[in-house]
Amino acid sequence: MSDGYGLLKGKKGIIFGALDERSIAWRIALACKREGADFVLTNAPVALRLGALDALGEETGAPIIPCDVTKDDEIQDLMNQTKEHLGGGVDFILHAVGMSPNVRKKKEYTDLNYNWLQQTLDISAISLHRVLHHADEMDMLNDGGSVVALSYIGAQRIFSKYSDMNDAKALLESIARNYGSRLAKRGIRVNTVSQAPTKTSAGTGIKGFDGMYTFADKIAPMGNPSADECADYCVTLFSDLTRKVTMQNLYHDGGFVTAGISEEMIDDLAKLYSDED
Repeated sequence: MSDGYGLLKGKKGIIFGALDERSIAWRIALACKREGADFVLTNAPVALRLGALDALGEETGAPIIPCDVTKDDEIQDLMNQTKEHLGGGVDFILHAVGMSPNVRKKKEYTDLNYNWLQQTLDISAISLHRVLHHADEMDMLNDGGSVVALSYIGAQRIFSKYSDMNDAKALLESIARNYGSRLAKRGIRVNTVSQAPTKTSAGTGIKGFDGMYTFADKIAPMGNPSADECADYCVTLFSDLTRKVTMQNLYHDGGFVTAGISEEMIDDLAKLYSDED
């Protein structure tokens, strides 16, 4: 691992959601360590059993604390254990948590299981509110700190296979803005990063992901950014270089959000329909 730039030297944090080496949170943890940060790693107990987080903990020297983000008592316990491990409050929090039972079980958006929908919203969006509530109440967020939650353009545009996760990401971004306005007086920033489709274990589990990935990659002038490139971007948001960036949804997608269509896509479509004729 390179020495980096020392952007997070002396900073401490909590990283939610790392599962395996393909996950964005995993790559962010490596980047944070490279830049000099100390942190704790956390995920739901079931994710810890299924993933390989022990290896990341060994590589980064970070303790691993189980936490179900839908349970207040577990979040409180996480905060207490974090304070004990790190010797005080934290300067950054990464929220990289998202899951939809409806998507996993291939339920159409027009035929959602509403109990599962509530789980989707609770895990993928309301959990950010819970984490910030308890961190603030327990005085765990240091002044001038930074919170980043990972989002997706499905919050603004409809991707049919993303189903109720479109709704969850919209709520996640709203919570970030609302909490950001309330923590701003302490210089604490709260932002969401809307990452392009990324080949993670979670992403590739979505039906039609390959098509979404290819479509975005062809439209985006710079192509899809990788998980490591997303990690570098998040590092800048945790650093002191972005002290006045808050309440934003920041697109990290190679220009996809602004592009209309690419010449490559036009040529491919022209050839496709020409061949059909």
